[in-house]
Amino acid sequence: MTLKLGPIADDKPVKLSIDVPADVYRDLTAYADAHAAETGQASQGPAKLIVPMLAQFMADDRAFAKVRRTG
Repeated sequence: MTLKLGPIADDKPVKLSIDVPADVYRDLTAYADAHAAETGQASQGPAKLIVPMLAQFMADDRAFAKVRRTG
């Protein structure tokens, strides 16, 4: 299996608090476990996945890229 999310960088975070539905949290936890198994990194839990997932989502969104380019 090849997950879309690569290794997670260790950089200084900015504090952000969000509420997610329980089913989304369970899925994030399962993804965190799969990610840890695939990359060989220790599981960092679901909270560490949110930023890389959002960054990947925005990087892949062509409409968003067009909006950023046009101002």
